[in-house]
Amino acid sequence: MDPRITNLANILVNYSLEIKHGDWVILWGDMDGLPLITEIQRQVLKAGGHLETAFRSDALIEDVLKYGSEEQIRWTPPGLAGAVDRADAAITIRAPSNTRQLAKIDPAKQAFRAEAIGAISRKIIERQRAGSLRWTTTNFPCHALAQEADMSLREYEDFVYHATHADDPDPIRYWENVHKEHLRLLEWLKGKERLEVRGPHVDLSFSVKGRKFLDASGKLNMPDGEIYTSPVEDSVDGRIRYSFPAIHDGRQVDGIELQFEQGRVVQATASKNEAYLNQLLDMDEGARYLGEFAIGTNNNIQQYTGSTLYDEKIGGTIHLAVGFGFEEAGSKNHSSLHWDMVTDMRADSEILVDGELFYKNGEFQV
Repeated sequence: MDPRITNLANILVNYSLEIKHGDWVILWGDMDGLPLITEIQRQVLKAGGHLETAFRSDALIEDVLKYGSEEQIRWTPPGLAGAVDRADAAITIRAPSNTRQLAKIDPAKQAFRAEAIGAISRKIIERQRAGSLRWTTTNFPCHALAQEADMSLREYEDFVYHATHADDPDPIRYWENVHKEHLRLLEWLKGKERLEVRGPHVDLSFSVKGRKFLDASGKLNMPDGEIYTSPVEDSVDGRIRYSFPAIHDGRQVDGIELQFEQGRVVQATASKNEAYLNQLLDMDEGARYLGEFAIGTNNNIQQYTGSTLYDEKIGGTIHLAVGFGFEEAGSKNHSSLHWDMVTDMRADSEILVDGELFYKNGEFQV
């Protein structure tokens, strides 16, 4: 066993989820993630918890979407719904065998599935907000994800364990320190009202009046590293060109440019898969509004990998998500879509908050 796998399991079980005696823990995982799943089971047992594992497969999901009726695609297994209602903690381990498994599926069918899964996701989020469920997600280094990142498996393993700090002698202390630094930034942002984001790829302004900035330091995602909020829905004006491709359900969209007026995306173009981009933005009424604005803070991630879990955390970048926003931040936007798109801010870029320089060329200035 690679000791970094043991370290990552330790972070997830004892820091992210803080498993204690008697906890019911659900784990959803891909088969290629079995080494990490095995180690998580050992760590949960050591902590006195009970682990229920359910293996998932994109190949099986593909068959449901290809051959299932709308009713079948929308069906939510009652056992899964019941477990989400009652479990104390949940972990998702992604290790796909093919990152493009769902790339040719009709977007309308994907929307049906998004609505069905959305019901489960909303329940998880509701319970997490209420403090009755802890959940987290991570990727396990596998051949498909390494290939997506243009790396060998060994290179990708090093990247993943460096990004999560599983190669650190005391990774939990590291994530605790990230949390403290984020709280300092959140305290400075408290009560602020307006943001202006300027750079080679972006010229946006929006209101955050009455909204709350939140900390992401390893409790919900691993790796983590961002501070984020939900802009006032009708306040976003300007344009943004995303620096990196955006991937949704295995389909890559390149060269995305969005134009906002009074909060809504009024024009959306792309150099690849533009029609798909607009299909998703037309999914429902909330899909053309911003649900999230965030700043990536993980300086151990400095390159694009094709996995949003890592790419949205790149130190020196921002990401904006179209679709549903975070109620805990004050958002009122509802949608079955939440699609994060990343823009580089490491050169000739700045963020002004109520006219004061907050961030410049990938570095905080306060």
